[in-house]
Amino acid sequence: MNLYLAGFDVFRTDAQAHGERLKAACAAHGITGWYPLDGDVPPGLSGPAAARWIFEANVARIRASDAVMANLNAFRGHEPDSGTAFEVGYAAALGKPIWAYTDEARPLVAQLGQGADAPGQPVHDTDGYLVEDFGLPVNLMLACAARLVVGDAQACLAAIAASRQRAAGAGTPAPGAGAAGLDTV
Repeated sequence: MNLYLAGFDVFRTDAQAHGERLKAACAAHGITGWYPLDGDVPPGLSGPAAARWIFEANVARIRASDAVMANLNAFRGHEPDSGTAFEVGYAAALGKPIWAYTDEARPLVAQLGQGADAPGQPVHDTDGYLVEDFGLPVNLMLACAARLVVGDAQACLAAIAASRQRAAGAGTPAPGAGAAGLDTV
């Protein structure tokens, strides 16, 4: 199984080493991890041309992958990384199984809400925007596209491996996208 490893981890100061650790963790579960930073931008490319090359390389990896695992932890604010959200959406459009992880189990209203305006009324954030209340820790479009694991990358990989093992024992494919489930580990 080839697993595309989406996430803002590419912005870490130790991004390459972290990617190697993620790929090693995948290998421990019999999975081949594909990290967005695999491969080098061709010499001479910079700016928008380098960005285009990276985009094309990563969407090609997603197309060629069997599934996607996404880090949906908050990044630069309360929401997951916008590039990761795109990768999840792209994988969903391709019908790829998507697994995601977050360290936040509380629903969005508990994370962002400032209290109901009145009992039984909608909850708004500090900027006055409605906070969706579906009991999910991330936006419904992400949560419903993926099998969501509360935990870290290791916990998500363990859940993927367990699902693959159950599916192999039952002779059925592992669950795909759209699970809208929440696994707490």
